[in-house]
Amino acid sequence: MASSLTEGLAARNSSSGGSFLGHPRGLATLFMTETWERFSYYGMRALLVLYLTASVADGGLGMKAATAGAIYSVYTATVYLLAMPGGWFADRLWGPRRTVAIGGTIIMIGHFLLAVPVRASFFVGLVFIAVGSGLLKSNISTMVGQLYPDRNDPRRDGGFTIFYIGINLGAFLAPLVIGTVGQNVDWHLGFALAGVGMGLGLGQFLLGTKHLAPVSSVVPTPLDTAERAGLLKKALLWLAAAVVFYGVVTFSGHFTINWVLWPLSLLGLALPAYYFTRIRRDQELTSDEKTKVTGYIWFFVVAAVFWMIYDQSGSTLTVFASDHTASKLWGFHFPESWFQSLNPLFVMALAPVFALLWMKLGRRNPSTTVKFALGLVGIGASFVVMMLAQAAASGDTRVTPLWLAVVYLIQTAAELCLSPVGLSVTTKLAPVKYASQMMGLWFLAVTAGDCVAAILQLVIGEGFLSETAFAIQGGVALAAGVAFVLYRKRVVALMGDVH
Repeated sequence: MASSLTEGLAARNSSSGGSFLGHPRGLATLFMTETWERFSYYGMRALLVLYLTASVADGGLGMKAATAGAIYSVYTATVYLLAMPGGWFADRLWGPRRTVAIGGTIIMIGHFLLAVPVRASFFVGLVFIAVGSGLLKSNISTMVGQLYPDRNDPRRDGGFTIFYIGINLGAFLAPLVIGTVGQNVDWHLGFALAGVGMGLGLGQFLLGTKHLAPVSSVVPTPLDTAERAGLLKKALLWLAAAVVFYGVVTFSGHFTINWVLWPLSLLGLALPAYYFTRIRRDQELTSDEKTKVTGYIWFFVVAAVFWMIYDQSGSTLTVFASDHTASKLWGFHFPESWFQSLNPLFVMALAPVFALLWMKLGRRNPSTTVKFALGLVGIGASFVVMMLAQAAASGDTRVTPLWLAVVYLIQTAAELCLSPVGLSVTTKLAPVKYASQMMGLWFLAVTAGDCVAAILQLVIGEGFLSETAFAIQGGVALAAGVAFVLYRKRVVALMGDVH
């Protein structure tokens, strides 16, 4: 009954209010909101490791590259880790639409806290951005899915790909604007520009909510009074325990950044296992829904391996760009942060091609499992190239920027095989009861991958930038891609009527 109501409301929305490139009009609102939100996030991300490793004399924090890389990995992991409770807030308290509005506001405040030239304010700002991103990220993607009431609508993958272009439009512009200002003018002014970007995204969302599916305002399974009181009590107890624990560690003189990095890294690996177990044991789900969740676990594991490598663009590859790559090409000089515009530039160029390809192939479309396998093989190949680039950069040699350009091009093709398709398959396989929370689980794959990368950086240290490290990671991804192809029939069977 609930499913019929949801699909009916979404159908009414998709048939009214005009269209956007052949898709529901609400896609334009979500497209622009995500563009500005990603502008703020990727602008901050382009500066993060560079700011952490810059000397104190240059206005940075003067950290070692390995420590900065681990902080970056744990931070990005936390952003996506909080997407799961963000989905829960939408499912149980506020609904997707209100949750996105609240999340955008918190993100904007966080960026402006980064703009304050005080070390404590900087790290508090990172916490705000992580919390706000968790509230916004999973729910805005859920609202894209709600625009298509038929889960097998052939426009669905194309709609998510167009939405993905919005993500990458913001990601492309951010390093060029925020990166340039941050590196060449003032770090904190760059962070302030990220806050302005989020403010524009929030305004766009509030003005365009009338075009969204009405169901986006509905709280699917609201908490009753007793549940609210019980959860508040538990939250306060956990908060008090954390305050006491870190208070003791700090005042005893034993606190280091590792007391934050290690617990968050391990938590990022434990939580996905917990959530999948809890959903699979929910007695309210049908056997078909549970089977689909089991099938989805395979996509989750593949995605985690993919993101472990892919998300190093803002850490490992940024350090390589800063230390071993010439920031000059054909006589033109540019800041190192500009390298992070390559991937979104390639996405915008290739995403329409991939979207058209998937639609043209129709029923001959490669299965989701094959697309995921192609993504793994591609991301593995990119680190084989990085192994060669690292070998070419021996000693004080600075290699041509074309090495990183090739790496980002390969990673983009791999990303387009996996990421937008992953968003789509998540909405297809998600039980109605866990619509937003399953999207949060999709983002926990990023968390898991980033946490593995963080742990490796904490253990290996500067060796994480070696040829051997690149070769091992690339080889693991290549092998996993081949194994997933060989196992695909079992996964397809678990997906049931979803194609």
